[in-house]
Amino acid sequence: MTNQNQASSQLVYMRSAGWLYLLIIVFGITSEMLVRSPLIVFSDPVVTAGNIVRSEGLFRFGFLADSIMLLCDVALAVIFYVLLKPVNKTLSLLAAAFRLTQAVILSVNLLLYYAALLLLNNEYHFSVFSNEQINALSLLLLEMHSHGYDLGLIFFSVANFILGYLIIKSKFIPGVLGYGLLAVALAYLAGSYTRFLLPAYSDSIQPIYLVPFITELALCVWLLTKGIGKSKGSE
Repeated sequence: MTNQNQASSQLVYMRSAGWLYLLIIVFGITSEMLVRSPLIVFSDPVVTAGNIVRSEGLFRFGFLADSIMLLCDVALAVIFYVLLKPVNKTLSLLAAAFRLTQAVILSVNLLLYYAALLLLNNEYHFSVFSNEQINALSLLLLEMHSHGYDLGLIFFSVANFILGYLIIKSKFIPGVLGYGLLAVALAYLAGSYTRFLLPAYSDSIQPIYLVPFITELALCVWLLTKGIGKSKGSE
């Protein structure tokens, strides 16, 4: 009976992780592809300012989508810790810590995103700035927000590397998904460090982000549909 209860609890955690992963993917893609990409033109502060002012509701929705994504990510960090601590408690805790660090960075980073709107709405009467300066400052804030994402992904990549190792050792999640997460970690590290250290090559390596999308979607689908096997994790 005890083993059955443990298996049932494990299944609940897996299903919960799957739904949280799905929400993270949906809201993450929505905020990036349907909000920021259409509104923000990093080469043109005037066009960007006009887009945001005309579509303020959509811009605010981007804040909502990102905040929901981060709330789900915090919950997912805890659930993965519970699921994988029978494999190695210390490494599972370390993976959760790096994932939560990413969530903290991106949460604070959202203030930069929202600050751009405050500037453009002139809510605090920035009379010392001209319209051109306000537009330029708001775009700088959005640029910093974009770089903040890459900073968070450095910590997220470490979390994925550890998580991938734990999945490979777990015996109740397919090892191929663990190896996929190792590739995800390398892709995020390469993308983030290239942007900070070799920005001229940043655009050329964008295709590597297909690796995280495919792998994380596959893990999400497995968690939602495949059930569990018998856990043979060891301390």
